[in-house]
Amino acid sequence: MITIDFSGKSVLITGGTRGIGLASALEFGRAGARTYLTYKWGQDDYSELFAAFETAGAPKPVLIQADVSVDEDTARVMQEIARIEKVVDIFVSNVGFAQRTMNLDEYKKRSLFKTLEYSTWPLVGYTQAIKKAFGKYPARIVGISSDGPSHFYRGYDFVAASKALLEHFAKYMSIHLFDEGCRVNVIRFGSVKTESFSAIFGEAFFEYLKTNGIPEEMLLVPEECAKSVFALCSGYMDAVNGQIITVDKGMPFRDNLMMRYQESQDNQES
Repeated sequence: MITIDFSGKSVLITGGTRGIGLASALEFGRAGARTYLTYKWGQDDYSELFAAFETAGAPKPVLIQADVSVDEDTARVMQEIARIEKVVDIFVSNVGFAQRTMNLDEYKKRSLFKTLEYSTWPLVGYTQAIKKAFGKYPARIVGISSDGPSHFYRGYDFVAASKALLEHFAKYMSIHLFDEGCRVNVIRFGSVKTESFSAIFGEAFFEYLKTNGIPEEMLLVPEECAKSVFALCSGYMDAVNGQIITVDKGMPFRDNLMMRYQESQDNQES
C-alpha cells in the first residue's frame, strides 16, 4: 500500500454530509486534507459527523449550506472557502436529484430540466465558479455517476439521462482543461447501499435479495466508493484522464437483478 499525504490540500465535495460524499470526505480527511462540504437541507445536530472526523484523526470539515442549482449559493460557497484557502485542489461533484418517472405520461420538460440542474450542471458550474474565485481550476475533478445510463432501472429515466450528459461533459472538459493541469474523470458506481437508495427502492428489495440467496455484500457501500474517489485523486491515476470508470461488484451482470426485482413486484401487484 502507498501512503498518500494530502496535508495542505483543500477538497470541495457537494452533497458531502451523507452517503458517498461524507465517506469520501473522511477518506481525504484521514490523509490530512481540509474538506469543505455543501448540503442543501440541514439538521440540528452535526455532532456525530464532527465526531467521525475526530475519530479518524481528520481536520474538522467546514459545512456550507447551499443549493447547487442556485448561482448565488455557488458564489457564496466560493467566498466562504476563499476566506481560508488560496486554491481548491480537488472538486468532487456528488449531488444528484432523483426525479422518478414510472411511465411515458409522467415525462415533463420541467422535471427533466430540474434533474439536469442538480445532477449534471454542477460539474460544470462549480468548476467555472472555482476558476473565477481562485484564478485556477482544481487539479482534479471527479463527477459521481451511476450505471443507470447503461442499465434499466424502472423510474430512473431522467436520472439516467442526466448522468449520461454528465459523463459526456466530463469527457469534453478533460480536453478543454488538460493544458490547465486539470484532470477530469467520472466514476460510475453500481448499486450502493445509501439512505437515498433505500428510500427509492425500499426495504422490499433487500428482502428480495435474501429470498433469492443473493448476498447483500454484492451491493457497494459508501466507504468502498470513497476509496475509489480517493485513488482517482491520488496522482497515480492521471493517465486515465477523461475516462468513465465503472466500480461495482458484478451486480448488473447477475441478469440485471433490479429489473427482475421490479418485475416480481409488478407480478405481485397484478
